[in-house]
This record gives sequence, structure tokens and C-alpha cells, in this order.
Amino acid sequence: MELIKPSIGLLFWMALSFGILFFILSKYAWKPIMKAIKERESSIEDALNSAKKAKEEIAALTSNNENLIRQAKLERDQILKEARDAKDSIIAEAKNRAVSEGNRMIGIAKETIQNEKMAAISDLKNQVAQMSIEIAEKILRHELSNDEKQKELITNLLKDVTLN
Repeated sequence: MELIKPSIGLLFWMALSFGILFFILSKYAWKPIMKAIKERESSIEDALNSAKKAKEEIAALTSNNENLIRQAKLERDQILKEARDAKDSIIAEAKNRAVSEGNRMIGIAKETIQNEKMAAISDLKNQVAQMSIEIAEKILRHELSNDEKQKELITNLLKDVTLN
């Protein structure tokens, strides 16, 4: 029961030992413990600051990456648009060239057909004239083979000449 109801002597020796222990701890242990706590506090604060800076840098890099991706997409879209425009202009130019070349070839073909037609008509006329001459020659030989028929033809021709 002495511990529950301590006597004055026990209280005195407890207070004296606590004072001596407090003095020794404050003289030798308190400063290094406080220094270690302050160092630990400053290292934690530095680590938090570093983490905060790293977080800000990551946010800046993320924003920068998003801007770069957006810019790359815009450039890609622009390049694709330019390529489509170039394709359309090349196709249109090729169509125009094909149409003009086709029209030129059609004109040349029409001219060639007209020339061939005229040559064929001229050749046909020459052949008809040649055949007519040959037929007339054969008819005249047949008709003029006889003296009487020659005289009759001459008189008919003279009548026609005098009448005109």
C-alpha cells in the first residue's frame, strides 16, 4: 500500500530523481533529440516541396503533351486536307486534259472522215466517169460498126447542132 499512499520521503526522492533525470536529459539528450526532430521535419518538408514541384512539373508536362498532341492532330488534319485538295485538283486537271484531248481527237477524226469521204466520192465519180466512157465507147463501137448506122448518127448530130 505504500505505492498507493506514498510517504513524504518517497515523494522527495522521486522528485529529486526526476529533477536529476530531467537535468541530465535536458543537458545531454534534449538538444540532439530536438535537432534530430528538426532535421526530420525539414527533410519531410523538403520532400513535400519536392513532391509538390514534381507534381507541378508533371502537370506542366501533361499540359505540354496535350498541346503537342492537339497541334500534331491539327497539322495532320491540315496535311490531309492539302492532300485531298491536291488529289482533287490533279483529278480535275486530268479530266480537263482528257476532255480536251478527246475533243481534239474527235475533231481530227471528223476531219479525217470528211477527207476520206471526199476522197471516196471523188474516186467514185472518177470510176463512174471511167465506166461511163468505157460503156459509151463499147456502145459507139457497136453502133458504128455498120456504115449505115454511122451516117444516120452523123445526120442526127447535125440536126441537133443546127437546132440549138
